[in-house]
Amino acid sequence: MRRYRWQLSALLLVVVLAASFVFLGGPDDPPAPRPPDGAPRVLVALGDSTISGEGAGDYEPGTDGEDGDWCHRSANAAIHRTGVGDIAETINLACSGAPSEQVGLGDVEQYTEGSQARRLGEIARDKRVVAIQLALGANDEPKFSHVLDGCVRAWFDQGQPGCGAANGDWASRVDAMVPKAVRAIGDIRSVMLDAGYQAGDYQLILQSYAAPVGPGARAELLNLNGCPLRSEDLDWVSETAVPVMTEGVRRVARETGVRFLDLSRAGIGREACSREDPAQEWFARLAVRWEDLGHEERFSHALQESFHPNAAGHAQIGRCLGEFIGSADPAAACLVGGDGNLHAAPSRDAPRS
Repeated sequence: MRRYRWQLSALLLVVVLAASFVFLGGPDDPPAPRPPDGAPRVLVALGDSTISGEGAGDYEPGTDGEDGDWCHRSANAAIHRTGVGDIAETINLACSGAPSEQVGLGDVEQYTEGSQARRLGEIARDKRVVAIQLALGANDEPKFSHVLDGCVRAWFDQGQPGCGAANGDWASRVDAMVPKAVRAIGDIRSVMLDAGYQAGDYQLILQSYAAPVGPGARAELLNLNGCPLRSEDLDWVSETAVPVMTEGVRRVARETGVRFLDLSRAGIGREACSREDPAQEWFARLAVRWEDLGHEERFSHALQESFHPNAAGHAQIGRCLGEFIGSADPAAACLVGGDGNLHAAPSRDAPRS
């Protein structure tokens, strides 16, 4: 009887091992697809208007209103200005106004375009993605661009509350944004894993948002010639709205373990309407594309470029991003250095891995 028990135990062991072999995969299973040896090394940008290049002009064909596509991907966007060496190509998939769901694997379309993450997965199979620049969240519950539109409307109607009073639930809206952004980053990780990448094979850099206006705006420009905003609303945007949103994005970085680049102070002294000469500013003032006002299908987008980083601003952000890509710091802030340019200053507030 003892002999039969031993044989039964051995048989059960064989069955368990065989089952484990089936479920875990055998040595002949094909490996996950990976870019071929010698594939071109690329940088990729994902996200919304602050990444696409809204306000920087020189938009890619097909993204300036053609067939309803207003993604406004600019040849001057920061992803094309990093100065990172040994890169064959920089690819911009970002779209103005994109919510987190469209950046991730959601079914939402933004200006006729589908998931950015799916397009990233296609690129990652044929090319070696070295780093991904990402900005998202502002177009979820915060709807930051709509808030700025409201600030302008408040300037026209002094009888209505200013930005601070009209957005008393700002912190709770930023809180509601966080899980959506976290989910989108999970989608990005997933498509990269499906393309054969491990987390350490590429950099995923989440950047926060810069304040496009600030309390240093010139009084003579607080009108339709530059920035039709109340002085108290300038304070609220730079001292409340952007810092609170920065903390929300920082939480996303901590929860997902991605690298974090803080842009909240990147525009200090260079905001829209901060200088007499707009060429010295890094953000667009109230911008009107007058030719678009005469076309029914375009007039509603005539102000779309307002209060976004301009070409000079993207060049500075690109410089800072390039330095960060070349560093080993898990977190940094883009700050103006002694040479007047933005540089990546290491931050102690590193996301957990």
